[in-house]
Amino acid sequence: MTLQQLEYFLAALDEGSFSAAAERLHLAQPSLSEQVRRLEAELGLPLFARVGRGIKPTEAARALRPHAEAALAAVAEAREAVVQQRELQGGIATFGTFGSARWYPGTQIVAAFRRRHPKVRVRLVGQNSSEVATAVREGELEAGLVALPIDDTGLEVRPIMHDEIVYASADPARLRTPVTIAQLAAAPLILTDTSFGLEDPTRRQLFELAQRAGFTIEPQIDVEDLETAIDLAARGFGDTLVARGVLLSLGRRVPKRLGWVPFADPIYDTFGFINRRGARLSPAAREFMSLAEERMQAMAEELKSKPPRRHKPGA
Repeated sequence: MTLQQLEYFLAALDEGSFSAAAERLHLAQPSLSEQVRRLEAELGLPLFARVGRGIKPTEAARALRPHAEAALAAVAEAREAVVQQRELQGGIATFGTFGSARWYPGTQIVAAFRRRHPKVRVRLVGQNSSEVATAVREGELEAGLVALPIDDTGLEVRPIMHDEIVYASADPARLRTPVTIAQLAAAPLILTDTSFGLEDPTRRQLFELAQRAGFTIEPQIDVEDLETAIDLAARGFGDTLVARGVLLSLGRRVPKRLGWVPFADPIYDTFGFINRRGARLSPAAREFMSLAEERMQAMAEELKSKPPRRHKPGA
């Protein structure tokens, strides 16, 4: 039993003759009749009684009708749902991000996407780049924007932006010159993403740099989110690390008691898109990635126009 056979059957039922049904469907009458005969053979019962040049439905035809209509309606709904996804007229766009992505153009990306496609729902998922990478690898997410490096097994990775990390403190004495790895290892540090530890790309990068220089980094305070780290650092409980893009986004919301300097050997966060290797992305995912890249590159240009400099507490 095929959808085509059900369509021909319903047309014949509505028109009362094979010839009229064939004309409505722009077919040759023998082709339509043959498909109906095959359907009857499969069902084991006649669907029409031939009367002169017309046909009359049998009880079997009356019993089949609602099921045939339901099957064709379901197919039409399925096709429409796919069309809506293709044309971004419905469905949901799910995208993975890291926890501090909101300080980058995260809200701008969502706002731009919703303005263009108001009928598509949006879900941003993820607290850390490592968990986003795992979710993309396992097929739970189509794509994500992450901080690198991550385990790229089974993933396609496309870097799009670098953002310099600075050393932030409320103590002016620790901000007189750019910070070295030796000074970092000796500092009273407040680090974020405590649940992820060395799975966090920024932590991993810092710990590897220190290890290669013969030092060990042991934070005095571990917290989950960047806002908490900034607040504690501004209160003088330790020093923390902040990306310049975050400081740019925070603007006047950065506590005045907090200052910062770059590292003597610059350290960068690198951000990139990931998706499963060889996977075909949905139109919604491609559109979201396009908007994200557009906004992130705009921020990168703005950061280039504002070279890193020492910022004194209270300035």
